[in-house]
Amino acid sequence: MTDRVLGVLGGMGPLASAQFMLRLTLLTPASKDQEHIPAVLWSDPRVPDRGEAMRPGGTDPLPWLLRGIDGLKRAGCGAIVIPCNTAHAWYDRMAQSAEVTMPHIVDAAAVDLARIGIRSGRIGLMGTAMTLRTKLYQQRLAGLGWECIEPTDEQMARLVSPAIARVKANQVADAYEPLAEVVNDLAARGAVAVVLGCTEIPLGIQAGPSARLNVPVIDTIDALARAAIAWARA
Repeated sequence: MTDRVLGVLGGMGPLASAQFMLRLTLLTPASKDQEHIPAVLWSDPRVPDRGEAMRPGGTDPLPWLLRGIDGLKRAGCGAIVIPCNTAHAWYDRMAQSAEVTMPHIVDAAAVDLARIGIRSGRIGLMGTAMTLRTKLYQQRLAGLGWECIEPTDEQMARLVSPAIARVKANQVADAYEPLAEVVNDLAARGAVAVVLGCTEIPLGIQAGPSARLNVPVIDTIDALARAAIAWARA
């Protein structure tokens, strides 16, 4: 049991935020309601698109993100997690404003890799085009001993980006085949695991059989949920 209140800065997208709350509940070692983690979900899908924000003329999402953080702090949250990978491009400015613990989704993924026994080597990395372009994962994981390989530009345009869009459009089942194809191609290129560095991608992967995947995958929603649970139970 904990009195620590967790804040969840969500809405990016709404389904990924709802899945985070579900996985937070299912992964928490609890036998009754009172043993679960008090949590406040701030789900605001009006936050401007994070990928578009990185292009010339894009709308800055930071004011919307900071407003959510302020709301969560006012609600008494002692830590804030963000179940959106691309939003972590603004992590430093958000953390400075929050002045509370903010587990980083890449660090959570690194802990999950170690949890399944993969502490170094070549791993695959999937995400939005902008998340991959900003090197959010590659630089942070390289310093911890992992080499990241990514889908090709052709695979991003033909498979990954359309699959992410399908999840956002609630066409989750249609996202499985293209995403599974990319996971298996990364495995064929030597990846010993694949990090799903977009919180829509695990939803698409879970819509089909895991037995068809040739390599373990790291679900960053689950990884962040475990990091939140570790904070609450500390």
